[in-house]
Amino acid sequence: MVPSAPLSSRVTELLDALRTEYDSLNQEASNMRLFKDEYEQRITSQINEIQAVQQNLYELERAHHKTRQQYEEEIMRLRRELEARGGPPVTPSPFLQQAPQQPPHQAPPPQQQPHQAPVPMSQPHSAGMAHGPGMYAGMPPSSAAHGGPNGAGMAHGQPMGEPHPNAYMGPPAQYAPGGGVAVNAHGQPMTPQQQATALKDRKPVITPTQGLPPPPQGLPAQPQAGPAQMGSRQTPTQPPRSVAMVPAARGPVVNNQLADIDLDTVPNNLKREGADWFVVYNQKTPRTLNIENVYTLEHKSVVCCVKFSNDGKFLATGCNRVTQIWNVATGANECVLEDEAAMRATDLYIRAVCFSPDGKYLVTGAEDKQIRIWDIQKRAIRHVLAGHDQDIYSLDFSPDGSMILSGSGDRTVRLWNLESGKEVCKFTIDDMGPRDAGVTSVAFSPNGKLVAASSLDKMIRLWEVSSGHLLQRLDGHKDSVYAVAFSPDGQSLLSGSLDKTLRIWDLGRFGSNSRSNDTVTCRSTLLGHKDFVLSVAYSPDGNWIVSGSKDRGVQFWDPRTSQTQCMLQGHKNSVISVALSPTQMYFATGSGDCRARIWSYETLPTPM
Repeated sequence: MVPSAPLSSRVTELLDALRTEYDSLNQEASNMRLFKDEYEQRITSQINEIQAVQQNLYELERAHHKTRQQYEEEIMRLRRELEARGGPPVTPSPFLQQAPQQPPHQAPPPQQQPHQAPVPMSQPHSAGMAHGPGMYAGMPPSSAAHGGPNGAGMAHGQPMGEPHPNAYMGPPAQYAPGGGVAVNAHGQPMTPQQQATALKDRKPVITPTQGLPPPPQGLPAQPQAGPAQMGSRQTPTQPPRSVAMVPAARGPVVNNQLADIDLDTVPNNLKREGADWFVVYNQKTPRTLNIENVYTLEHKSVVCCVKFSNDGKFLATGCNRVTQIWNVATGANECVLEDEAAMRATDLYIRAVCFSPDGKYLVTGAEDKQIRIWDIQKRAIRHVLAGHDQDIYSLDFSPDGSMILSGSGDRTVRLWNLESGKEVCKFTIDDMGPRDAGVTSVAFSPNGKLVAASSLDKMIRLWEVSSGHLLQRLDGHKDSVYAVAFSPDGQSLLSGSLDKTLRIWDLGRFGSNSRSNDTVTCRSTLLGHKDFVLSVAYSPDGNWIVSGSKDRGVQFWDPRTSQTQCMLQGHKNSVISVALSPTQMYFATGSGDCRARIWSYETLPTPM
């Protein structure tokens, strides 16, 4: 038999060895855990430091962007003021004309604060309309870098700011893109003596960025970020392939160059002269109209818009900070509407005005992206409609007076309820990708079933109000379209563009009479202005078309023959806005020369 003592001793030794090895391994594991924890702490510390640096860099870029924008806006404001006093034309800043890009070093939300939302960068209004009164040399080019429908023409890629974007820039001095340095015809910087001579010979001009949508600073398309109001619905735009596009080459081109005629060579029966205005008639057509100046309404700044009340008794005009209502019969100023709560640090041009059909309210749209509904009798604001992300360039009332239509440099057309002040529908232009498509002008069809909008991307769009569907895009103009108007019978649509032409579109099956034509066709192209066409309108009977241009002229056209009847020269700067009285033979003009004028037009009993 084997003794048991030695076996027990051997087992004990083995257990001790195992225990020793286990303790050793356990100690090594503890040491590794310590090293791991230390390395993880170091890595976490370095990551936090990198995130802090990235966040600081992001904040610095954002602060720099904001400061730069403020400086640019102030510089543009001063340039517009200088231009309005006869200085060199405004050259929109490239910085304000482009949508800001996302900072390359934007930091992700810190891990310690997983629910903290990143701070968005402020975005300048994109160009599409002009400054000051803007767009229109007094209209929508881009605001403060935008121009728009209400002013000189808006340049491509500009937002609407002042009346119109590509405001009116005139010789002899030229200005280098993106700067205020004058250059000669060879592209060389002008000497101080040459600049002084150029400015002396130069006629006062207001750029489109001075008051209106280039648009919008025709801004590169910016995202629509405004929150939707309660009770509103956003109607998606139909996919591009499902929307018919009207071909460009349609309809005859009618050339009527009255703007080049020398007044001294015109026979007396084909001209009419006033103290500071004259009318030249087309010798190729019978003279059937007589035009007279009735009143001249002086303003303290560029007049961006004019509009008659539905009863024809009053005229509203919009300029810097104030909207005025005038008595058409007497020329007296009935009231001045100004929002005292609006910021006074900068200009605030009123780009659009519109009376409600019953005459109780006046709606105004301005550079601060807000729409104000005024109770005319109380001289008080009833509602302030907020939602647009850029300047408001155009307004219209539905025929029944229940809805307000607005167009902005933010690429949207919005429908608002008058009583509640709530947004009802939003039509968004998102079918052209990155192209700037700031809205310059909007209009309701006479039956209230259609909405038309012109934009900086050279297009006109038609939407169906009841469904919100995009029906058609009308493509034909070669430059931004600044104005649209339906004919009184609802069968035609009129457009005016920075390509210096007007176009008459036959609405076919979309017209009031629902003719069988499948698509909209361009019936004719009217060529006669020497510069941007900034505003268009139909006479109440549909017999005349009236257009205002950066060439300072107003032309009357016969839509049946596409011939121009006459050209009126009565302003010293761009004609940013034209409007015809719904009830009387009057029309009004608003200009960059700080004047609005009321004119009469009457049909001669016997053509001359």
